[in-house]
Amino acid sequence: MNSKILMVLTSHDRLGNTGRKTGFWLEEFAAPYYVFKDAGAQIVVASPKGGQPPIDPKSDEPANQTPAMTRFKSDKAAQAVLANTVMLADVDAKQFDTVFYSGGHGPMWDLAEDKKSISLIEEFYNSEKPVAAVCHAPGVLHHAMYRGQPLVKGKRVTGFANSEEEAVHLTNVVPFLVEDELKRLGGKYEKVSDWESFAITDGRLITGQNPASSTAAAQALLRLL
Repeated sequence: MNSKILMVLTSHDRLGNTGRKTGFWLEEFAAPYYVFKDAGAQIVVASPKGGQPPIDPKSDEPANQTPAMTRFKSDKAAQAVLANTVMLADVDAKQFDTVFYSGGHGPMWDLAEDKKSISLIEEFYNSEKPVAAVCHAPGVLHHAMYRGQPLVKGKRVTGFANSEEEAVHLTNVVPFLVEDELKRLGGKYEKVSDWESFAITDGRLITGQNPASSTAAAQALLRLL
């Protein structure tokens, strides 16, 4: 396939005022990256600050290793792509067929409020191009509008569940809860059991619930392309 896919990662590395580090969740970059790459797509990775985005250290703990992460760690070319993300401000939506947002807690602080990111989402969506987001990344949709209404309004959506946020003890740290916010905006929020794979396609909007949903969400996006 000749599709050109924009992947967007956070540049934010501080976990609220806890003094701990955050960033993007490594599986949520690595798994979709290889789904797209193995399908022959062209991939450009962007972040608000450009360069190497911060990897959430928790995502790289021994218990969280996945085949895609193992592959990434021996893939010098992919590591170079990640180390040299383009600045989000320099991205032109017209040059891409779709956009995929990887989660981790970082996007809740920067991408969710980033005016360039919001305008990109709206431009992709208004141009009949699919928009995909996994785990915490559906939170980046919370200011995105479509025809005067929240983009997620009336749509079947998923994202990191309140019960999952409670399980990682960050309910009171994050700026908002993804599940609650999607519901507040009028999204028809759905979920499965914590940490199980679950992705929803509604029209040209794709959302995944958690890190385990990264591959399913990426595959769903390929089907739309």
